[in-house]
Amino acid sequence: MAVWIIEENCTGCGLCAKACPYGAMVIEDKLARVTDRCTECGACLAACKFEALASDIEQEPIPDLSGYKGVWVFAETQEGKLLPVSRELMGEGGRLAAELGQDLCAVLVGSGLEPLADELASLGAKKVFLADDPRLAAYATLAFTRVLADMIQAHAPAVLLMGATPLGRDLAPRLSRRLDLGLTADCTQLGIDKETGNLLQTRPAFGGNVMATIYTPRVRPQMATVRPGVMAPPQARAGAQAEVIKQEVKLLDSDLLLKLMSFTPLASQGVDISQAKTIVAGGRGCRSREGFGLLAELAQEMGAELAGTRVAVEEGWIGVERQIGQTGVTVRPELYIACGISGAIQHRAGILGSRFIVAINRDANAPVFSVADYAIVGDVFKVVPAMLAALKEAR
Repeated sequence: MAVWIIEENCTGCGLCAKACPYGAMVIEDKLARVTDRCTECGACLAACKFEALASDIEQEPIPDLSGYKGVWVFAETQEGKLLPVSRELMGEGGRLAAELGQDLCAVLVGSGLEPLADELASLGAKKVFLADDPRLAAYATLAFTRVLADMIQAHAPAVLLMGATPLGRDLAPRLSRRLDLGLTADCTQLGIDKETGNLLQTRPAFGGNVMATIYTPRVRPQMATVRPGVMAPPQARAGAQAEVIKQEVKLLDSDLLLKLMSFTPLASQGVDISQAKTIVAGGRGCRSREGFGLLAELAQEMGAELAGTRVAVEEGWIGVERQIGQTGVTVRPELYIACGISGAIQHRAGILGSRFIVAINRDANAPVFSVADYAIVGDVFKVVPAMLAALKEAR
């Protein structure tokens, strides 16, 4: 066994059991014991304060990574315009770069995108790495992977951030595998370890029941995809300039196996709720599709977007594209009205960026009230009609 107990030093304090993420450490008869669930992760060794644990695990040495510099943001575009998540990542990337004392850089891959360099400069980019080629006009996994891998190998960034969009979720793991890098997907929070300079990447784990913080100390760049709507975009600075570094595009025939023949956008389904200013959302407390109709009336009266919890989606009361929470969309509206939502941690994590949260629930102990700015303890079917009546009277 790679981890064992030095019994004469063990006090049975339980620190190792608390630190073990797999439940492999137990306390029996006031002594720690290692069970067969141990994965040799070493978390218990770091937690023990009494030198009661020993191990023959050999730690892999950390290589010299001092040559990797810069925080890169993959600036995703659509129809020649930056996606909102790209702006959000520029704000977060700028904060991380400042903590590291390094430059914030943006990466543009596509065709005819050079005019966006000025916009990226206004969002804080010191350098813009540009790969511009007609063959990159439409996204193709292998082609974009080739170009980004070449850029990384040529310039050695310390951090690479991408949006957790359909494109980012496809491209990031392919790039990670190509360069043998680590990747933390769907992050909701980022930070820097001041002692090591490692990127601390926080994301929901175990079905959203815990928040895991992950770092990759032995490889660079450190890669993470970040949920749209989680980070706040920076204020644009007019007149800012960035150095544009053009990347020579070298593609193989095998990188272009797939060709886009035509493109038909989906029919509009209303405002993207991640960008909505006012949201009315419902949960289990709405009881039925008819009950959800009452919320739709309130949303229409307020000029708001209608959304819901996972339960509301599973019951068929609302579409999956309007599910809010860790397994849905993260939102940052000016006003969020939660109707009949208990407020499980997965849902609360998706609404914490809201400026004002109004919660309506019959249960005075509902978890949603812990994050609400205004709490209304009452029946949704009495409170919402009263709100509608007041709004109509005010009009």
